[in-house]
Amino acid sequence: MTLIKSISGIRGTIGGRQGDNLTPIDIVKFTSAYVRFTSEKNGGKHLTIVVGRDARISGELVGDIVEGTLLGCGADVINVGLCTTPGTEMAVINNKADGGIIITASHNPKQWNALKLLNEHGEFLNDAEGKRVLALAEQEDFEFPQIDGIGKVISRQSFNDEHIKQVLALPLVDVEAVRKRHFKVVVDAVNSVGGIVMPKLLRELGCEVVELNCEPTGNFAHNPEPLPENLTEISKVIVREKADLGIVVDPDVDRLAFVSEDGSMFVEEYTLVAVADYVLSNKVGNTVSNLSSSRALRDVTERHGGKYFASAVGEVNVVAKMKEVGAVIGGEGNGGVIYPELHYGRDALVGTALFLTFLAKKNMTMTQLRATYPAYYASKNKIELTPAIDVNKVLLEIKRRYAGEKVNDIDGVKIDFPENWVHLRKSNTEPIIRVYTEAKTMAEADALAQRFIAEIKEICNI
Repeated sequence: MTLIKSISGIRGTIGGRQGDNLTPIDIVKFTSAYVRFTSEKNGGKHLTIVVGRDARISGELVGDIVEGTLLGCGADVINVGLCTTPGTEMAVINNKADGGIIITASHNPKQWNALKLLNEHGEFLNDAEGKRVLALAEQEDFEFPQIDGIGKVISRQSFNDEHIKQVLALPLVDVEAVRKRHFKVVVDAVNSVGGIVMPKLLRELGCEVVELNCEPTGNFAHNPEPLPENLTEISKVIVREKADLGIVVDPDVDRLAFVSEDGSMFVEEYTLVAVADYVLSNKVGNTVSNLSSSRALRDVTERHGGKYFASAVGEVNVVAKMKEVGAVIGGEGNGGVIYPELHYGRDALVGTALFLTFLAKKNMTMTQLRATYPAYYASKNKIELTPAIDVNKVLLEIKRRYAGEKVNDIDGVKIDFPENWVHLRKSNTEPIIRVYTEAKTMAEADALAQRFIAEIKEICNI
């Protein structure tokens, strides 16, 4: 079964049997349930919903079905077309819409797509709201409006330029400082919507841009997750072009990874760390990241006199914690930067603009900046789920075995040892158990991961 219903939306592979995959019938069902939920939440008022999509091959197909379903449910539509996830979120805010649907499977391979559901604040539905949508989808007693009650398309207009404009207008984005550095930047947008927005943003900042995989065809040039093993091509191009840095985004442009001038990985965990360092140097405050993110953010936050807080994994959980503690910057260690002054969503555009401002003001190379941060190494592993694996049983047993350590169980089980940590959790987006570790050397992080993978297999007798 490759239809996953979770806090991260409705995600599945295109084609196959209804109910097991993301088929046209499933798209109609969940879109209708979302409208029903949003109407219920708003007392039955007439709704306006924003729709945006990344450049996946199936994006136009899914987008047309979503738009038609929304109209058939009586909702008006603002279609922003090819748009980043953060751009679609901001379009909801700017248009004072009642919600939004982003059509993207983020970092998943090209056969996947998804419906990511937004509230009126351009933020993802929380767990209770998501469960309500799923419950409504299972009722299947939809009553659709007659001809005079169907919705209309209010506009079909790109939001990308407005997104860039609002990023560049932020007080902490110093456009002139960046322009004076004349950075040469290689951009890898994995042939999705980032190929439209990232080069334009960078040119507005006075950068010389070398485009790599920037045609928004949806034919991903490599595995679209911005991990080191998938970024060998850009490393070579950076060295060949004598570029100052490389920028990599995922298909929907909410994750951001940097590559240094020598072709080495800045490491996606340190995207948020560096941006937070800059923000905190201008405004002391609290920070938030999820349990699977690096300790380096905590170290940098405390160095600036702020307090660090951890949340469960998932953007909606990070945002909720950020609001609770009044964080000035936050995000996730997968390269997701959330800057509340713009909006509460992971945003590679604002992350890029803030980072380049910081790099320009520091007058450092990428490798020099990276050397200013604590050296932690993350090992990110996974175990494919099979019927033999009872995730709850595994986590309870691990928690029992390590009861004498510092354990956090708000999302799976995280064990904070004095010199390292391990986080075990079931993925929201794939049928896997994630095994994340961090330590002061890569060898130690890998060894810790393998130790816990072996324990899980022993518990499951596999």
